[in-house]
Amino acid sequence: MKFSTPQSLEDIARILNCDYIGNAEFPVLGMNEIHVVASGDIVFVDHPKYYDKALESAATIVLINKKVDCPDGKALLISDDPFRDFNKLTNHFNPFISASAAIAESAIIGKNTVIQPNVFIGNNVKIGNECVIHANVSIYDNAVIGNNVTIHSGTILGADAFYYKNRPEKFDKLLSGGNVVIEDNVDLGALCTVDKGVSASTIIGEGTKIDNQVHIGHDTVIGKRCLIASQVGISGCVIIEDFVTIWGQAGITSGITIGEKAVISAKSGVSKSLAGHKSYFGIPADDFRKKYKEIAAIRLIPELIEKIDKLK
Repeated sequence: MKFSTPQSLEDIARILNCDYIGNAEFPVLGMNEIHVVASGDIVFVDHPKYYDKALESAATIVLINKKVDCPDGKALLISDDPFRDFNKLTNHFNPFISASAAIAESAIIGKNTVIQPNVFIGNNVKIGNECVIHANVSIYDNAVIGNNVTIHSGTILGADAFYYKNRPEKFDKLLSGGNVVIEDNVDLGALCTVDKGVSASTIIGEGTKIDNQVHIGHDTVIGKRCLIASQVGISGCVIIEDFVTIWGQAGITSGITIGEKAVISAKSGVSKSLAGHKSYFGIPADDFRKKYKEIAAIRLIPELIEKIDKLK
């Protein structure tokens, strides 16, 4: 998430009421999670296990809960609770604004786009030309939809990320300040849910077709011309490259990459990154040939047991 106007390190420290290490005028351009940070961004870290990763990342401002040596060219914000203060910044720079109409006045809707009854379109949404948005679709604030997109009834774009910190007294929610981006020529089936990014965008690439009842988690990036069948569940921060096919009820864990032109069979459970140009199935999902060999070997077990018993 980029700020509308650049801030200084001192400005941010004042908002958070925290100490800082670095030049007071050090430029702060935005805030992001570690997998999408760039120069000028704030990233937060609150566990020693991840200190080095945050300090060595592309982020140039680190919101951290301990005074450490500041790397050259970077700055630190010292907080007793970085998770809380990251939320405070999201609330400050991208506060929730309640709707005052079913279709917000700030929404931009392109030529020849059809909006069916009972659609909700939030603040600052942009919808391109020649789209069809069917009844009872909800499009949350700041979503961007390209040209020639079809969205079927009951689909929701831009719900909050499923991201919580487990504190002793409760689950504490990380606020979502990102959005959803749907590129040109995408079809979304009925009752799909696409969560917004925590600080960046959840993206569905050009020409991708998604069946009914598919869930796509926060900050996931789906490439162009993918096919995703009914009841697939995709966790947050997944990268699905171009021309991937995922069949019904497959489940994909967070933070992995599915390579270009991979095919994942129905009911597969994907627990690690998969190389492209191969077909996969099973739980955990693996290469077709390897899985068939495993199944063949398992089928031989009763025969082997019978032979062993005869030898006794």
